[in-house]
Amino acid sequence: MQKIKVEYIYEDSVVSVILDDGKANILDAIMMGEITDLLISLKDKKDIKLIIFEGANNNFSYGASVVEHTKDKAAAMLEGFHKMFYCLIDLHIPTMAKLSGQCLGGGFELPLACNFIFADKTAKIGQPEVILGVFAPPASVMLPLKVGSAKAEDLLITGKIITADEAKAIGLVNEVYDDKIAMDAATDVWIRKNILGKSASALRFATKAARASFDFFMLKQLPEFTDMYVNEMMETHDANEGIQAFIEKRKAVWKNC
Repeated sequence: MQKIKVEYIYEDSVVSVILDDGKANILDAIMMGEITDLLISLKDKKDIKLIIFEGANNNFSYGASVVEHTKDKAAAMLEGFHKMFYCLIDLHIPTMAKLSGQCLGGGFELPLACNFIFADKTAKIGQPEVILGVFAPPASVMLPLKVGSAKAEDLLITGKIITADEAKAIGLVNEVYDDKIAMDAATDVWIRKNILGKSASALRFATKAARASFDFFMLKQLPEFTDMYVNEMMETHDANEGIQAFIEKRKAVWKNC
């Protein structure tokens, strides 16, 4: 069973990627691999002007698979997850995320990598990794670049979950709509007005130039944070305890080391 649905729309100039593994749309190794394979396949499709990511069943994604974050699996999981971001950087195709429901952890880092984020009022957005005793490498690079250090630290260090309106107020979301139907209608108008009439080639160059600093820090810092995650943090008691406690559905017992 495939975990994403792919549609070519607007006369095949836009690719719609729908995360769909059931209610939670968990970004596990299978789903991440499918997304990466799709992105690689777009490299030579010169007519693509936009990639849209959204979730099925009223949620974008509850996040990356926690069971794949255990010490023995963390390195492979991060390698697969981060490969998606490197592929997006390599493509330079404009990207849009449409958020409904839960958009948490890795389930928000994928939208965070997009150029444009739209949401409806059901969206709940956050990076709650710290609550599990770990941290979020991609978000630790991207959030400060998108909303500044103070707002990024508030989300990354507290692990708080915010509403779509709060996300818009700090510049994280472009626009918020009352519901998914309204969001779909408005983004259709937005795409027709801002994307379809432009050259796909020009859009890629514009994206590459506009994202020069963003891409530089992603390519420099994400490998460094991956190393910190795998070789430092996963050697601590609390990181392993937090993940295991979540899997076992119990309260974590911290040793602060």
